[in-house]
Amino acid sequence: MKYLLWLIVGVGVGFIAAHQVNKTPEGKKFFEDVDKRAKEFGDAVVDGYKAREAELRAAVADAEGVIADLRSKS
Repeated sequence: MKYLLWLIVGVGVGFIAAHQVNKTPEGKKFFEDVDKRAKEFGDAVVDGYKAREAELRAAVADAEGVIADLRSKS
């Protein structure tokens, strides 16, 4: 329980500090940059996921074709 309390206190202090930093022009620029990079990272993860999903779907379709060919030969 003690560690949970410290975690909550730390999150609260961090939130307050970030809020104070965001009030300055440099802080706003910093958080805008962090937000931009996080969005770019998220977009890259989504693009990678979609590309991998397409690869896997193509591989499954190929495997289904091979299975169908094998069934028709037997």
